Amino acid sequence: PGIGFGKDRSGTWPAHNLALLRRLDRLGELGFPILLGVSRKRFIRAVDPSAVDAGDRLGGSLAAALWGARMGVKAVRVHDVRETVQALKVCAAIGAAG
Repeated sequence: PGIGFGKDRSGTWPAHNLALLRRLDRLGELGFPILLGVSRKRFIRAVDPSAVDAGDRLGGSLAAALWGARMGVKAVRVHDVRETVQALKVCAAIGAAG
């Protein structure tokens, strides 16, 4: 869906990225698998201004990857593989718990 690419020069691109993420399930209705690349993206800094450096955005990256999984994405592109896999496993286990 093009997360992280500037949508326009008006300064509203963080809102555009969040709106795309919010509606990932609608994109999935088109019938194509979705690859989501949200790892360390600048929109995370727009939500949390303390995440100045890309390395400070792990929490936001994990949250966005988990949201994507919830919305049915088929793959996520990440920098922090071990942490993302662990987060996805825990999220899946919680969902599967009786």
